Amino acid sequence: MKIYFRLLSFAKPIEKYAIPYVLVTLLAIFFNTFLFTLLGPLLETLFATTKMSLGHETLIEKASAFDFIGQFNNYINSAITEYGKLYTLKIVCGSIVICVFLSNLFRYLSQRFMEDLRVHTLLNLRRAVFNNVMDQHIGYFSNEKKGDIISKIASDVQVVQGTVTSTLQVVFKEPVQVIFYIVVLLSISIKLTVFSLLVIPISGFIISKIVKRLRQQAREAHESFAKMIGFLDEALGGIRIIKAFNATLRIKDKFNHENVIYSDLTRKMARRQQLASPVSQTLGVLVVVFIVLYGGSMILNNQGDLTPSKFLVYIAMFSQVMQPIKALTESFSAIHSGIAAGERVLDLVDIKPELTDKENAIQLNEFKDCIQFENVYFNYAEKEILKNINIKITKGQTVALVGPSGGGKSTLIDLIPRFYDPKSGRILIDGINLTDVALNSLRHQMGTVNQESILFNDTIYNNIAFGKPEATKEEIIAAAKIANAHDFILNTDEGYETNIGDRGNKLSGGQKQRICIARAVLANPPIMLLDEATSALDTESEKLVQDALNNLMKNRTSIVIAHRLSTIQHADTIIVIESGRVLEQGTHAELLAMNGLYRRLIDMQTFVD
Repeated sequence: MKIYFRLLSFAKPIEKYAIPYVLVTLLAIFFNTFLFTLLGPLLETLFATTKMSLGHETLIEKASAFDFIGQFNNYINSAITEYGKLYTLKIVCGSIVICVFLSNLFRYLSQRFMEDLRVHTLLNLRRAVFNNVMDQHIGYFSNEKKGDIISKIASDVQVVQGTVTSTLQVVFKEPVQVIFYIVVLLSISIKLTVFSLLVIPISGFIISKIVKRLRQQAREAHESFAKMIGFLDEALGGIRIIKAFNATLRIKDKFNHENVIYSDLTRKMARRQQLASPVSQTLGVLVVVFIVLYGGSMILNNQGDLTPSKFLVYIAMFSQVMQPIKALTESFSAIHSGIAAGERVLDLVDIKPELTDKENAIQLNEFKDCIQFENVYFNYAEKEILKNINIKITKGQTVALVGPSGGGKSTLIDLIPRFYDPKSGRILIDGINLTDVALNSLRHQMGTVNQESILFNDTIYNNIAFGKPEATKEEIIAAAKIANAHDFILNTDEGYETNIGDRGNKLSGGQKQRICIARAVLANPPIMLLDEATSALDTESEKLVQDALNNLMKNRTSIVIAHRLSTIQHADTIIVIESGRVLEQGTHAELLAMNGLYRRLIDMQTFVD
């Protein structure tokens, strides 16, 4: 129940929807119940079994204040005596029509209010989950499966909406409806009602046994579905490689294996859920049969004050009692799936971001002096990546990071925008520890161009404007020209309004990279972080992109990870990193003179002065 109430907390302000829902639901229940009590007056009007005329006097059966049906019957008998059967029949039929209309009107309104509550809860829950996921540090996404996150935000949240909030409706409406019915049933016959209500605890006990394992099965089903979504995402993203290596059949079999597991789990869950309704309905029919035998014998033997009209009303009313009880049992079986999905969703909500702003964090409005690493160590889990890094990057410099793959260059550059925090040591910007700076203001001072061109399924215009959505078209064109992208953009089908497809797959590698550079140019940050931005390109594209990068780095502080060493020979400082340590620092000429690792790297590449 703790999980259930936590999920309901996302419905706040719940009273905005709950109060009107309760009011209209009570009215709907009242008129629905009153409709069945009118069956007695209708039968009395047609058959007039409790009235005997003696001259001008009418003998009316005695009815207690609690006997609603008896009181109605007395009123009908009086109306028949005074106005006649036909007139009374019109009154009863008119009352039935009004009750049906009002009952359905208020039921419709109650469903509207509940749907508003359901959508409102879903909106808040999905927003909370997505916002919390987006607040996580970069390392979180390296450890988690993307398909599992997508499944929780899309599918699991939907399951929560479909079961947990629906259960709220059932938990209020159906018990109240049962109470109204039972009050009327008790007014007709206490003995019959006490006997018939034995079905409720018996039915509840049997159904609880049936649905006992539903929650565990539901959790397994949600996890299996998440695996399927993750596998689907990988298959679609790697479709070119799958085709190239003739792995289509193997991928199909792998997906089908998980699909079979998920289908088997959902089948087992459905069978258990579907078993609850027939069990409760069968028990209800058995009780109705016993009621007919017991109540019929009372009438035939003239025992008590139970009349045929009252008995027919009783049977009709009791048959309706089983409907809300059936809805409760179905809801009870379905709630396990909602709770299991809710647990998975709350797992995302409860994750605390590792990188957050301190209270009264410093707003960094400009970059004035330098970036400095002081005795910085960094680990991925237990693996040490960076060891005792001490470097200084002065404003206006171009600093290149070189060294063998896996040495920690990309990790070092990721520490500057604070995608991660070091395990120990400090990183300072203008003498301020990065942990004391507001994250948004820190990253506003930086632009990034990665080896992998990360673009969105949108137009070229919107991809360039991503970091500065308020930019004018003239500013975007100017940024594209600096990035050597303007000419090829004009040659696309719709120019700047051309949609580039998923991850920019309609563009070549060089074109995608130049769009990324244009995006960085438009943002116009004082610090640029370039992570092997030309390593995946052909020679012609590399030259165009390198020219664009040179334009980008003018009058900026640039930290560059270089794969091709020919591109960084004019850097102000070159830092050589191997196995997480800084081995050498200096200019191109100074490092050559050292005759160390940098010289060996140069000798392994074709280098033209």
